Amino acid sequence: MLLCYDHEATWNEAGPAALQAAQAEAADLTRQLDSRGQYISASPLHPVATATSVRIREGRRIVTDGPFAETREFLGGYYLIHARDLNEAIAVAAQHSGARVGTVEVRRLFDLPNLPG
Repeated sequence: MLLCYDHEATWNEAGPAALQAAQAEAADLTRQLDSRGQYISASPLHPVATATSVRIREGRRIVTDGPFAETREFLGGYYLIHARDLNEAIAVAAQHSGARVGTVEVRRLFDLPNLPG
């Protein structure tokens, strides 16, 4: 899984043309991954201001506006891909436009038995 983190302010400052160019690059990468049989799923996320966090503490549900983390970089989207190994996943992450302005984190998923799908 590729987790794409960035600063929303970076895109706001860069302007609509830069954002559209980055989105076009991401769409092109998605098409390349699909043509190689590596694409499973991907999606950008709505702005962090629209996030809602849910916690259970001492049996009480606590719902707050905003993200869980107090940080400048926020999760902006994800890619779920097939990769032979970490090196191949890193190579894909390096192609993502978000790696130039933020961080693309590579994480393996656990194989959990007895789950549907």
